[in-house]
Amino acid sequence: MEQNVRIVSRAQWRAAPPEQEERLKSSARRVVIHHTAFPSCRGLEECKKQIFSIQRAHMTERGFSDIGYNFLVERDGIVFEGRGWGALGAHSKGNNHDSLGIAFMGNFNNDEPSEEALLAVKQLLQSGVSQGFLCKDFALFGHRDLANTECPGEKLYAALPKLRGTT
Repeated sequence: MEQNVRIVSRAQWRAAPPEQEERLKSSARRVVIHHTAFPSCRGLEECKKQIFSIQRAHMTERGFSDIGYNFLVERDGIVFEGRGWGALGAHSKGNNHDSLGIAFMGNFNNDEPSEEALLAVKQLLQSGVSQGFLCKDFALFGHRDLANTECPGEKLYAALPKLRGTT
């Protein structure tokens, strides 16, 4: 199944190097789903620019050492490596020590997540379990379950059951 996941590496989207890298102490026990709250990007080049812009904002405006998310996914199901597997993210304050942060690119207060993006995340999660980066019985949350936020938007939050039970 994991060969179906297309992951655009940090080098491919021209990520700035992280200021520091911290690793999770063990396999992630939780997955936190986010949305970027920006308009959806279309095509590889447009999405690469948007992710680079998100990384720059996370590092300069928020003081993060890197982009906050472990992975990002765009509407056609292309997955972009953020901090990547096993890295300590900066996506849900107080909840990063045992979790993986995945952001859907777009604003899902009004837009529906695409089936392609949902399938890509399911496959990514299966790949994470099979590689040992994610516990088999991981718990899945929307960011709003852990913080006072609308994230990941009404429509994506409503679609989260489609991502549960991925193993």
